[in-house]
Amino acid sequence: MFGLIDCNNFFVSCERVFNPSLLNRPVIVLSNNDGCVVAMSDEAKSIGIKRGIPYFKIKDVVLKHHIAVFSSNYKLYGDMSSRVMATISALIKDAEIYSIDEAFVKFDFSNDEKLENIGRNIIRIIRRNTGIPVSLGIASTKTLAKIAAHFAKKHSAYNGVCVIDSEEKRIKALTVTEVDNIWGIGRKLTNNLHRIGVYNAIDFCNKPYQSYYGILNAANIKTWFELNNKSCINIDTVNTSRKQLCSSRSFSESINDLNLLINAISIFAESICRKLKEQCCCAVSLSVFIYTNAFDHKQAQYYNSSHVKLEEPTSDVITITSVAINALKSIFRENFDYKKAGIIITEVVDENNIQRTLFSSTTKLEKKQSLMNVIHKLNQKPNTVDSVHLASALTKKNLIKQKHLSRQFTTRFDDIIEINCNQ
Repeated sequence: MFGLIDCNNFFVSCERVFNPSLLNRPVIVLSNNDGCVVAMSDEAKSIGIKRGIPYFKIKDVVLKHHIAVFSSNYKLYGDMSSRVMATISALIKDAEIYSIDEAFVKFDFSNDEKLENIGRNIIRIIRRNTGIPVSLGIASTKTLAKIAAHFAKKHSAYNGVCVIDSEEKRIKALTVTEVDNIWGIGRKLTNNLHRIGVYNAIDFCNKPYQSYYGILNAANIKTWFELNNKSCINIDTVNTSRKQLCSSRSFSESINDLNLLINAISIFAESICRKLKEQCCCAVSLSVFIYTNAFDHKQAQYYNSSHVKLEEPTSDVITITSVAINALKSIFRENFDYKKAGIIITEVVDENNIQRTLFSSTTKLEKKQSLMNVIHKLNQKPNTVDSVHLASALTKKNLIKQKHLSRQFTTRFDDIIEINCNQ
């Protein structure tokens, strides 16, 4: 049996852990630059707040209903996610982190009658250890477990755990699940399925998969089998590295100064190198891109990118930053207001399988590697998180707007929670 553990309103729950006054109060979390709503509490949903709505459109609603507003605090959310996933890994041997707030698990036992009790014990321990409420869906396949987790979160009668362990429950679940809510079924495929009379999961399952010729790809066919109680997507316990990495951002204010763009690209390069170190990988090549605001028709438009193959694979922040800055300079044009920039690592390799050049100096490489390891370790310590930077990446002016940012309660000593005891 497979399970999906899903954190309830994760970003909001992280804020509530350290601010109990937010409990039972409508709360929203905004995207980068405080642009759109990306997370809402159940109370905010009941008011009618929708994910993706621009913040400026709901300011009157926020004031009227005393909605608490927060900028995205990714350092806090990332650390809390690590705590949740560590707790899950300690409880269950076979676990796969699926996203920042979801993890698949596999239960190796046959006594299904105890599933609900075991599931409730798991969510109780996660709540006790981290303060984050979670829901758990259990079924014979990962796709069905995803549906079960949705029911567990949506309907309070399940008490946080929904188990699909019989044919009757499977049919009932599929009957009330619309096709666009099936894991892996996107908007385009949903429209194509609607055209042939498929509106919910049971419609999708009842048609032979051969009848979907030209409509379903290989992954969609696996989904069909999973919904029909045939497991074909197993738990992946191996931490597979991504083939591409990207670090980019839309600026809070347009930038027309090359030095500010260099500053931004340097910050993105540091972020990319941090990801490479975490994955034990090296970059083979990279692309730098910049573009203006396509929605501002009053301004002149410009877009360009530069692709560079590195002399040899590396995760060295100094080397990657230098290459990225030179690439930026080659595509920068004056008299344009740039709204977004970024770096994409287009190819990565394992750091243990690097093809060096003929003139590589082992001594220099070892010194660089030692320096990068020290910087990485320093930036991981609680009171020095991201405190060691290149000089070109020191200023974050204009990069991001976060007027409603909460404290970094778990990664900075200066932001540690304060408790006042009245005698």
